[in-house]
Amino acid sequence: MNKVKIISIIYATGIIIGALFFDVWGAETTPFKTLSVFAWTVIFIIALFFADRNEKK
Repeated sequence: MNKVKIISIIYATGIIIGALFFDVWGAETTPFKTLSVFAWTVIFIIALFFADRNEKK
């Protein structure tokens, strides 16, 4: 498996765990939950950037 697929699987797993166990998309969402999902997505995008850049070398 290449790094992009592994990073995508980890990201999707994190989103599913956030949705099921931490109730991120519930009716009573706090700003902390919203920012945590946003941060998780930013980390995912940065990881994709570096994985793709290192893969091209």
